[in-house]
Amino acid sequence: MSDMMDDMEEGGEGVVKKFMFVNRKAPHGTIYALEGLEVVLISAAFDQDVSMVFVDDGVYELIKGVNTKGIEVKDFSKTYRALEGYDIEKLYVEKASMDARGLTEDDLIVDVTVLDSNEMANLMAEQDVVISY
Repeated sequence: MSDMMDDMEEGGEGVVKKFMFVNRKAPHGTIYALEGLEVVLISAAFDQDVSMVFVDDGVYELIKGVNTKGIEVKDFSKTYRALEGYDIEKLYVEKASMDARGLTEDDLIVDVTVLDSNEMANLMAEQDVVISY
């Protein structure tokens, strides 16, 4: 993580790298989803080209109407709606991951671009940095 921040700082003004954050884990039960979201917000503060991808159980991070009272953890999913205010508008979901979980775009709390596996691989190949959680 510190290497990533050093790279952003060393380049000075005008150097923009493409950072893709790949979210693979369910939103609760581990710290990955919440910590990953915090790293995304930090990266955006450095004016980088930030995108987020949701695959596997990571698609559950974007589900509407989550109620976490029964598991006694805070629901942070509403934070995803604030991403646009941080100029993080590139949100992608893998179609196969949604299909496997019986989800559609209507089930999600934010607007996303749904990509098939080949489109996702091509998009990842265009990035300077890919970080998976």
